[in-house]
Amino acid sequence: MRLAWLVWLADRWGELGYSNGGLSGAIGTVAVLLSAALVAVALHRFRVASLATAGVVAVVGIGWLATH
Repeated sequence: MRLAWLVWLADRWGELGYSNGGLSGAIGTVAVLLSAALVAVALHRFRVASLATAGVVAVVGIGWLATH
């Protein structure tokens, strides 16, 4: 299932927001992941909340990058 998803993603790469180039896509993705890490560190006392919130931030951020 995961392999099929990666094949689909590679096939549709040009339709996603990452078509502006690998460098700009990588910079945006790293920025989103750093934001998710900052959220996790800020909520470090509440382990479950920090992991869940960081996951949501990462998924929403990368999803937004991919569609805009």
